[in-house]
Amino acid sequence: MDALKLLKQDHEMVRKMLAEGEQTTERADKTRTELFARLKSELEIHERIEEEVLYPALRDHPKSKEIAYEAYEEHHVVDQILAELEMTPTGSPEWGAKFTVAKENLEHHIEEEEGEMFTKSRQIFSGQELEDMGARMAEIKQLAKQVAASEA
Repeated sequence: MDALKLLKQDHEMVRKMLAEGEQTTERADKTRTELFARLKSELEIHERIEEEVLYPALRDHPKSKEIAYEAYEEHHVVDQILAELEMTPTGSPEWGAKFTVAKENLEHHIEEEEGEMFTKSRQIFSGQELEDMGARMAEIKQLAKQVAASEA
């Protein structure tokens, strides 16, 4: 599968989880806890495949170096927000506020990737290169899910 199509599928799944989380209330402690655990796990795998496959390829190309570095930094910011969210009680008003900030940051990042980054990627990589990257991403993703399942 083309790397960008694989990433877009991940983005759709993340958008759905973010929408679910935004609908929860402070009384939905169990739902928030389970949703956040799923979201965090999926995002860790998603970040990993981007940072191990796509971003290094973009970083090494003069026409896309800046966008790759910005994407790394956006991942860093989201990771910080998620770490804070993990330490915040799900029944508190702060959790809802932090979740909203995480959602806004993730949606911004997804929009930038699917817009400028994906457009640039299609310009500089051949269809075969994108297929090869997609195959590598799928392999990393599958192994990461197997490890996560064995640890659960």
